[in-house]
Amino acid sequence: MMMMMMMKMMMMMMMVVVVVMRMIMVMMVVVVMMMKMMMVMMPMMMLMMMMIMMLMLMLMMIMMMMMMMMIMMMMMIMMIMMMMMMMMMIMMMMMMMMMMMMMMMMMMMMMMMMMMMMMMMI
Repeated sequence: MMMMMMMKMMMMMMMVVVVVMRMIMVMMVVVVMMMKMMMVMMPMMMLMMMMIMMLMLMLMMIMMMMMMMMIMMMMMIMMIMMMMMMMMMIMMMMMMMMMMMMMMMMMMMMMMMMMMMMMMMI
């Protein structure tokens, strides 16, 4: 189950990365087009530059957000794993305790039996 979850998360992340890559590609194309435009009309250059800068900033922001999300996801997975481990440990401890108790009981019983036998003998 945990593995399945992990796989799903990974797949999602991959998808996101692919989408981001595509977006970047599109942006690059746009930038190239703008460059051509600039060559044609110099007066518009400043405006175009501004636009490109804005776009780049937006992209950067998106990328940052994605990264944050990914980190958060990883953290969550780790936390869950840790919890599971803790639970397992506690369970094991409990089992051990139970076993010990049982052993003690058995020993006591044996002792009692022995005593009884001795008494009988006497």
